[in-house]
Amino acid sequence: MCSIVQKYNVPGPRYTSYPTVPYWNLNTFSGKKWEASVKKSFDVSNSKEGISLYIHLPFCESMCTFCGCHKRITKRHDLELPYIKSILKEWKLYRNLFSERPIIKELHLGGGTPTFFSPENLKFLINGILRYSEKAKSYEFSFEGHPNNTTYEHLKALYEIGFRRVSYGVQDYNETVQKAIHRVQPYKNVKRVTDWARKIGYTSIGHDIIFGLPFQTLADVEETILKTKELAPDRLAFYSYAHVPWMKGNGQRGYKDADLPSADEKRMQYEKGKEFLTEVGYEEIGMDHFALKTDSLYKSMESGSLHRNFMGYTHSKTHLMIGLGASSISDSWYGFAQNVKSLEEYQHLVENNIIPIFRGHMLTEKDQIIRRHILNLMCRFETSWDDYKLHFSEIDHVLKQLGEMQSDGLVSITENQIKITKKGKPFVRNVCMAFDLLLQQKAPETKLFSMTV
Repeated sequence: MCSIVQKYNVPGPRYTSYPTVPYWNLNTFSGKKWEASVKKSFDVSNSKEGISLYIHLPFCESMCTFCGCHKRITKRHDLELPYIKSILKEWKLYRNLFSERPIIKELHLGGGTPTFFSPENLKFLINGILRYSEKAKSYEFSFEGHPNNTTYEHLKALYEIGFRRVSYGVQDYNETVQKAIHRVQPYKNVKRVTDWARKIGYTSIGHDIIFGLPFQTLADVEETILKTKELAPDRLAFYSYAHVPWMKGNGQRGYKDADLPSADEKRMQYEKGKEFLTEVGYEEIGMDHFALKTDSLYKSMESGSLHRNFMGYTHSKTHLMIGLGASSISDSWYGFAQNVKSLEEYQHLVENNIIPIFRGHMLTEKDQIIRRHILNLMCRFETSWDDYKLHFSEIDHVLKQLGEMQSDGLVSITENQIKITKKGKPFVRNVCMAFDLLLQQKAPETKLFSMTV
């Protein structure tokens, strides 16, 4: 196994989109094309399945050094309300494009730290979104909570306006690791907020656990999972730390490469962690995710409706996903667009009635075919081109790229189908890279992606 890890441990995308952001064609993108694609997608999506909203709440009171998200470190809570008003104004700009009242199927509050905001301001935000919208019959509202500052009032207030899913960033319970990543949160804090959520009535509680962190050992991962077992969250994200110290705005320069576990140590952490999780009843879902059989994520995998987008894995697909807030990314299915990252620029553009995007990509017909294959691999560990609509001219080249993985027992290839084997599941990103024609045509000249292992 060690030689396989060393062989395939290369930089690679996580494929929350295809094409990946560094390969977006900015030359063929424009605000008018984006708005037209949103209108088209809304007309396809709204009455049939509803739309999804991702709302980025960027404020954090302190820097977690493992984090690669866009955030603003501040203790100024007077920034909350002006930012919320900007989000509601941006939502109005999008509503102006819609032909009818939007139906919200999914809504997720991400960050940053959504629980930086007061319960009252979060209610004000969500009520402002819903004032001009409808909830779908099977809607799902979720948010990310910080175990140290999520209060009972946060959970209660959001529950009262429709939230039933919450995820907590745990990462690791070892104090040395926590200090290195500047995220000290005792087990008792995680237990408290998990118990509160269950008592209030949340039906899906998630924990995020990371392996490969600085100073983290195999024993640390085992201890973290044993403690997780005691709390029995409904779903888990168990994923590899992405070491990208060259990315602007993160704190990963605070420790050295030598402080990190080796690739083989990381793989042992993953394999042992996965073994522990399956022993206590969790099922592997797509890449790096696990869920109990009672959770909607598992049920969607069983039914074939599991989907992956910029919010990660979700139990159902919507054609249109709108990202609101600074740095958010939207997906119209025909194109992607990202908002400006600067808080000040974001608020300035919105106040001037401009949808605050600064870059994007309009998908070609081939992009859409390859995206479908990558989604199939990410969500079902297999893909097929029996349907002529999923055939593309470079498929023989892709199969040639996968030849060595087939020899190593990572994939099974038949005439019109590829299946990722049990042995190959940890290398799903590598398999997807064989389909990534843009990545192959022009390898990055600088560091862009974290290692696949």
